[in-house]
Amino acid sequence: MTTDSPWLAQGEAKRQAILDAIPAKWRLADPVPPATEVRDVTGSYIQQYLSEREIEITESDAVHIAAQTTTGRWSAVEVAEAFCHRAALAHQLVNCLHEIFFDAAIEDAKKLDAYYAEHKAPMGPLHGLPVSLKDQFHVKGVETTMGYVGWIGTFQGKKDDTRFRTEESELARELRNLGAVLYCKTSVPATLMAGETINNIIGYTWNPKNRLLSSGGSSGGEGALIALRGSPVGFGTDIGGSVRIPAGFNYLYGLRPSSGRMPYQGAANSMDGQSTILSVIGPLAPTARSLTLLFKTVLSQKPWFHDPLVLELPWRDAVAEETRLRIDQAKAGKSSLTFGIMHWDGITRVHPPIARGLRIVEQTLKRLGHRVIPWNPPSHATAGTLGSTAFSMDGGADLAHHFGLSGESKASQVIITDKEPLSMTELAALNVAKREYQKQYMDYWNSTAEVTGTGSPVDGLFCPLAPHAAVIPNEYHYVGYTSFVNVLDYTSVAMPVTFADKSIDVRSAYVSTAESADHIEWNYDADTYHGAPVGVQFVGRRLQEEKMLTLAEYIGDEISKTAETM
Repeated sequence: MTTDSPWLAQGEAKRQAILDAIPAKWRLADPVPPATEVRDVTGSYIQQYLSEREIEITESDAVHIAAQTTTGRWSAVEVAEAFCHRAALAHQLVNCLHEIFFDAAIEDAKKLDAYYAEHKAPMGPLHGLPVSLKDQFHVKGVETTMGYVGWIGTFQGKKDDTRFRTEESELARELRNLGAVLYCKTSVPATLMAGETINNIIGYTWNPKNRLLSSGGSSGGEGALIALRGSPVGFGTDIGGSVRIPAGFNYLYGLRPSSGRMPYQGAANSMDGQSTILSVIGPLAPTARSLTLLFKTVLSQKPWFHDPLVLELPWRDAVAEETRLRIDQAKAGKSSLTFGIMHWDGITRVHPPIARGLRIVEQTLKRLGHRVIPWNPPSHATAGTLGSTAFSMDGGADLAHHFGLSGESKASQVIITDKEPLSMTELAALNVAKREYQKQYMDYWNSTAEVTGTGSPVDGLFCPLAPHAAVIPNEYHYVGYTSFVNVLDYTSVAMPVTFADKSIDVRSAYVSTAESADHIEWNYDADTYHGAPVGVQFVGRRLQEEKMLTLAEYIGDEISKTAETM
């Protein structure tokens, strides 16, 4: 440590404070073995520190937990303590937490149990369900650093501002109204603009399934915590892939809704005020039905009365029911669904595990009798240019300001670079170009009605989430597979498919006389990637969350069956 870098000491002190917030009874007695010795700390590895009852509780999904806690079969305190314990272990294994407030969570759980004892009814549909939050959301009495050393002891970098003691984000308020228990906030890359999670407070957040790799970003702490079942469900944010990437990297489901459906009011952010491409809030969970539960219940709080940017658009049961009817008709052979598939975008080639994951998806859809058509949309290079221009419109000034509060260094993974800010004329031109691209993509999607055989456009698009599975640190160089969705403001669900396998993901498994593999990048490290989760992206049109979540649950269950046979 040097005398001219006090931020190092500040970051170290905060890092230690997070560890000190873990009760002594939950601290690991021995150092965690290096990743070269123990890659995978999920499953039996983390279970060794837990009781059978804790394992039963924490390895249930959110829907099952809520069914127990809202009927009094499980107490809120027992469930909260189990997840607090497992979250504490998860942080010690992979560095995934920024804030720990277990004591407050247990007190909240006691109040929920008292309420149930008195009223013989739950406080709400999420009564007693623990929910984790990305460290953008303000929780009363809890600090928000968002990975910036300069935010420690402040309110979003403002000194002598005590609002962190009283202010709460709209989402947090609504979750409490629903009966959820808030207990921790998860790690992010400083700036939020990175596909890996790293900052000068907690360091690097590793992938629980393969600790040689990244948990993704920017909601990387959420992805890692939920992968270790230290949380049954949590919320992240997504401006270029920040919910979907960690979901895919951690074998989870993750929803990127269109803007205007989830309340962002009162959350911290980078580049606040940039509205060309809006960041949105979405849930992550091990099951698709858990995403539906959280999305649907938050909407029941009518967030449009509390956030001026939320659309007055409640959960549409009719859309979900219509989708289920079409699924049932397809199962009965009376009709079929139609999907586009894009194996690569013509810009960045994919690694063999990603190519195999998409093949599993395609085979699943065809096995179910659905029509699959190749996807040849307007150039995704245009979307990439629009996205990168929007993210850098202030020339990096906002990021420089927040790093400058402490003088800390910027991680190399941050995708924003210093450049000249856009003029008002250039900003207007950017917004026009974005609108024109959205129209071109809309027209292309509509045109697929001519080839689906149903008279209607495709029901959804499957494509990569990234060129690679959970990535080697410092090797995430291309976000175009996710950011095009943000440019279009489409609905997208990350879906787990399989795991990288060094014995399968080799050239001979793909290349034949009948198949070209020009889109596959063979120069990849099969040994290092071995065991990494492989996810895909399922894209729908704007504001189609009910339809996409319903389809994701149906198709996801079928994908897992296909993956077991390949």
